[in-house]
Amino acid sequence: MPLDPQAKAVLDRGAAAGLPPLHTLTPEQARANFALQTREVGPEVGKVENRNISGPAGDVGVRIYHPEGAGPFGALIWLHGGGWVLGDLDSTDCSCRHLTNRAGCVVVSVDYRLAPETKFPGNLEDCYAATEWVVANAASLDVDPSKIAVGGASAGANLAGGLALMARDKGGPGLVHQLLVYPVVGRDFDTESHLQNAEGFGLTRASMMWFWQHYLASDADGANPYAALDQANDLSGLPSALVITAEYDPLRTEGESYARMLDEAGIPVTSTRYDGMTHGFFSSPKTLDKGDQAIDEASAALRVAFGS
Repeated sequence: MPLDPQAKAVLDRGAAAGLPPLHTLTPEQARANFALQTREVGPEVGKVENRNISGPAGDVGVRIYHPEGAGPFGALIWLHGGGWVLGDLDSTDCSCRHLTNRAGCVVVSVDYRLAPETKFPGNLEDCYAATEWVVANAASLDVDPSKIAVGGASAGANLAGGLALMARDKGGPGLVHQLLVYPVVGRDFDTESHLQNAEGFGLTRASMMWFWQHYLASDADGANPYAALDQANDLSGLPSALVITAEYDPLRTEGESYARMLDEAGIPVTSTRYDGMTHGFFSSPKTLDKGDQAIDEASAALRVAFGS
């Protein structure tokens, strides 16, 4: 379908800002521009707490969102997007607040280390450590340790998928669901959607190449399924998944391909394409009607996974 008018208005405002293309910038310059973006403010939740937990290379910051009411609750480990280079707890605050209220769960947002200062797998190891911490401290968090899900958007969804694989392989925390919102899946930049949506829709093909260059320490890491999910030979034993994609997103094809891979491995999976939408729409539920719908869909899937 044509580009949604609401999505087009968002793109027009971005173009009017006149910022240089991301792939022409240093990470520091890109972060400075990223910080200038206007973000929606999410709703009030029962309680929000910032904490530092012990990680593999020092403290890892987490922001813990509690819903109203009495637990124990299911918990969602949420990993922000930004191509592993950008993003923080504030940039994903709106999504976390909506998911907390609509899914009725505790959300633990992880401030993992960023590339290129920290290359793969350091970022993923921070996320895994945070997941182990939630399980170990479930009682004090008012969380049911048998109801833990992982999720994220874009590069955060890549980390969530890698975390699910790592937890299975290590016999680590048992997970009940993966919420993968327009996930980064691999390094094939010649997919149908990379070519169709290479420029003009926010996230570009050139930017994705730039992100991968900063994330990986070597080309060999690109063959590691914890980094590139499409390199996994065995997806059995993973938790159920919801994969959300956007029509005008370079990542659409790989996200839908990964959903098919999960389905072929016998994993219960729902794949939903939001027509007319662009990358990032999930974080703007006030501005974009379909962003609001996507958060509703994600929250409903979490409630089913948590049995609530």
